[in-house]
Amino acid sequence: MADPKGFMTTPREEWPRRPVAERVQDWSEVYVPGALLPIISKQADRCMDCGIPFCHDACPLGNLIPEWNDLVSREDWRAASDRLHATNNFPEFTGRLCPAPCEAGCVLAINQPAVTIKNVECAIADRAWTDGFVPPRPPDRLSGRTVAVIGSGPTGLAAAQQLTRAGHTVAVYEKDDRVGGLMRYGIPEFKMEKHHLERRLAQMRAEGTKFRTSTMVGRDVEATELRARYDAVVIATGATAWRELHAPGRELAGIHQAMEYLPLANRVCEGDLEASPMSAAGKHVVIVGGGDTGADCLGTAVRDGAASVTQLDIYAQPGAERDDDTEPWPTYPKIYRLSAAHEEARDLETAPAADADARLFAASTLRFTGDAGGHVRSLHLVEVDEHRRPLPGTGRTIPADLVLLALGFSGPDREDGLIDQLELAMEPRGTIARDRDFATNVPGVYAAGDAARGQSLIVWAIAEGRAVAAAVDRYLRGSSQLPAPITPYDRPMTV
Repeated sequence: MADPKGFMTTPREEWPRRPVAERVQDWSEVYVPGALLPIISKQADRCMDCGIPFCHDACPLGNLIPEWNDLVSREDWRAASDRLHATNNFPEFTGRLCPAPCEAGCVLAINQPAVTIKNVECAIADRAWTDGFVPPRPPDRLSGRTVAVIGSGPTGLAAAQQLTRAGHTVAVYEKDDRVGGLMRYGIPEFKMEKHHLERRLAQMRAEGTKFRTSTMVGRDVEATELRARYDAVVIATGATAWRELHAPGRELAGIHQAMEYLPLANRVCEGDLEASPMSAAGKHVVIVGGGDTGADCLGTAVRDGAASVTQLDIYAQPGAERDDDTEPWPTYPKIYRLSAAHEEARDLETAPAADADARLFAASTLRFTGDAGGHVRSLHLVEVDEHRRPLPGTGRTIPADLVLLALGFSGPDREDGLIDQLELAMEPRGTIARDRDFATNVPGVYAAGDAARGQSLIVWAIAEGRAVAAAVDRYLRGSSQLPAPITPYDRPMTV
């Protein structure tokens, strides 16, 4: 620990965001370019190098956080990069997209603001690329074994990179025209610019990983044919079966799923479209769902130039501080958080009737009504109690020309035929069944990530990818030296 008193003398300071009025005019990342490195060494000094670092357990990757904090405080960026990449294939992704459960588990967070672990991680990753600390690492020799990975989200990419580096010949199959899964077409550009993804994909290609885009396994190629062609198959298709809202008027035009709306905005940023055919420009937008996907829709609609944007959250507004009785340290608490998108909505007053920023808390949708042409024009809602029961006399109506449903995902989509063609066993909740080695009921076929775990965080996705790679390597060789940070049955720390 470089500064034994750093946690007492240095206040928490986060990566500053660009002014709201400036950043909503473009799709670039919300943070001030170059403003992170000048503050990060002092922030790393705040790490106490705890005897029992709970941040390790809070992060499923088992990141060696105190070690790279100490190295950053000493400005040994190469060693810090080595320690960071020892447990995380893609820290430039997690440093931007993860909600940082590690910070909730920081020992300092018991009675002070936590160490800015996420910012330190991002700074190390970006510095590593700038200084050339992450060259391709192709294997010394090939094993002669082949693996197909279906899906190119963080789970599929992590599994592919680990297996390629272990010497196996790996091909990643992706149904979309570009690699990246939700990181490509689900995460808005203002949260992570896609050049970070392209840079890592170039590294993987140089290491030997092959990518097959615009190929939907189950339709473009039979799943059984793929299984016969490869020594092992990893299913990492994600949880893409979105949850539906069964409310009167749902059939009206102008009501869409979030993942119908967000990819179009990303395609505009990619240059595929001049403008989104589902643009929110000039419209009254209502987002149903209070999670991260809803916030992504919020920031996108603001940049589209919506006339108003309101987000409905069925849960009551949480407090600003952790409730030590119901959500004690080191669990990840449900507290009031102001994302960049919510900060923008608050400052721009996109929803004057909202409780806070753009959100209406404890609000449930009753029905939609439309105009004579069959297009949605209003949403009828009611306030609910902690058990989601409607409160009498609290109903109201808000204008809605575009409604976006951000209600989460239940499991993998079965319409492509992949699951049925392989005759995979399924869990009652709609995810792919697997044993403690990530193996499905079909020999040589493994399942990882949201397709088997259910909807989760990017750090869990990468941890799943690393762990399933170790299981597949063991299946192909008889043993494996690849790290396996989690088991299929591990879960986040909760009460």
